[in-house]
Formats: sequence, C-alpha cells, structure tokens
Amino acid sequence: MLAIILSACLVSDPGQCRDHRLPADNIVDPTRCVMYAQPYVAKWADEHPDWEVKKYACRPSTESDG
Repeated sequence: MLAIILSACLVSDPGQCRDHRLPADNIVDPTRCVMYAQPYVAKWADEHPDWEVKKYACRPSTESDG
C-alpha cells in the first residue's frame, strides 16, 4: 500500500511548512500514484484553506499510517 506525502506551508506564514501523510488504501500502483493522488491532494487543500500545498509524492505506507 501507498501513502501520499504532501508538503504544505501556512498561507499566513510561508516559512512554516509541514509534511502531511494521507493514507491512500486504494492506490497500489506506484507508477500511477502521482496521477491518482491528485483528487486526495485537492480534497485536503479544500479542507485546509490556511495551508498551501507545495508538492506531494507517493511513499510506501507504514503500519502507523492506519
């Protein structure tokens, strides 16, 4: 399984950035993950208007993601 790791910075303080891990249980193909991740990233951005997504990537999921 894969997880989406997105890097986002506060709109009010662009120097304050964090990585956020989004579980993506139904994404299993690493070569297509970036394309399939886009709706997850867009939903996260809509739900967190104080943050601006700078980049995202797919990484193997860990047990602590669940």
